[in-house]
Amino acid sequence: MNDVILAAENLTKEFKGFVAVDGVNLKIRRGQIHALIGPNGAGKTTCFNLLTKFLRPTKGTITYAGKDITSLEPADIARLGLVRSFQISAVFPHLTAAENVRIALQRKRGASFDFWRSQKVVSEYDDAAHSLLDEVGLSEFAATEASELSYGRKRALEIATTLALDPEMLLLDEPMAGMAQADIERISALIKRISANRTILMVEHNLSVVASLSNTITVLARGKVLAEGDYAIVSKDPRVVEAYIGSGHV
Repeated sequence: MNDVILAAENLTKEFKGFVAVDGVNLKIRRGQIHALIGPNGAGKTTCFNLLTKFLRPTKGTITYAGKDITSLEPADIARLGLVRSFQISAVFPHLTAAENVRIALQRKRGASFDFWRSQKVVSEYDDAAHSLLDEVGLSEFAATEASELSYGRKRALEIATTLALDPEMLLLDEPMAGMAQADIERISALIKRISANRTILMVEHNLSVVASLSNTITVLARGKVLAEGDYAIVSKDPRVVEAYIGSGHV
């Protein structure tokens, strides 16, 4: 299907006899925010790591934009336009927000990160860096060291550095983890805004965030797809309600 940008077929991962992901089929459609949820131990993180090639599947295939990426490395799929974030904020703490984004932008020059280039060459990226900071609401923090930013703003900076790679699709690993409510609201609004011309797949525990942002939700339980649909559908599925008993409320 032309509207499917990322797909998995019979995706399976075994660890010494334990099946963490068991025959998962996924279709992520272009332009959507697709959430992957489930109770603890459901296989969400393993599935996410398989899709982003940080783990190799025991069985199954993964395709991105019609290309089989099952055997590719993470850097290879990033170059194709499929870029992920991590639960732990991955920024350079002693560089400013603008410098963090500029380093990501320099990736477009190829293997060189221009560390030995003149300041004039490196400064060519300043306008683009400030534009990305503006997009994620960090314009006023351009000259602030990343270590001095609040946790929520560090996550926003990480999203800016991810956007610097000009991805067609973003995969966000628990973007709201460890955040206060004010930061959750800020990052939720940011994700909604940047999804206007991108596809997003996110693993997220905060079900109110999932309900407000997602077009489609896939629920995993014991490594298998339990249910799929919009929030109105999955939240009323008796199997989903049962899976979440003791783990939270759907």
